[in-house]
Amino acid sequence: MNLEAKITVAHRKRKVRKRRGSRTYGWGQVGQHRAGGRKGGKGKAGRSKHKWTYTVKYAPDYFGKRGFHKPMSQKEKTINVGELEELATRTATEEKGKIIDLEKLGYDRLLGAGKVNRAMNVEVKSCSKSAAKKIQEAGGKILIKRESQSV
Repeated sequence: MNLEAKITVAHRKRKVRKRRGSRTYGWGQVGQHRAGGRKGGKGKAGRSKHKWTYTVKYAPDYFGKRGFHKPMSQKEKTINVGELEELATRTATEEKGKIIDLEKLGYDRLLGAGKVNRAMNVEVKSCSKSAAKKIQEAGGKILIKRESQSV
């Protein structure tokens, strides 16, 4: 047998046999190193208790609220002039002099897309210039509601 082969085999055995029989492998009393990863809890457990020093040093903004969240804006519900004729027939307000109250039907603004074939009286909070022009050209009227201001 070659001398070099003996040295490599002995070296391999030495690495494997390191600390064999020591029972605790350098961790002192039996069971001290057991389940080491679970001692502090999982994840962010203990941020306000036993991991407080870590929180103060590395994550000072972990607790509390910051900033301002903008409330959701409420959009206007709109309807086009072209849809008014169908709406008028559905609500049975074809008699002359009757007013289509769009606010009662749940609409806030009247827009000018579409065609108007007959005269209609419409009451609404606000409307576009093109919508008012189309209704007036057909022989109808636009009544704009003013919201009452309380002092």
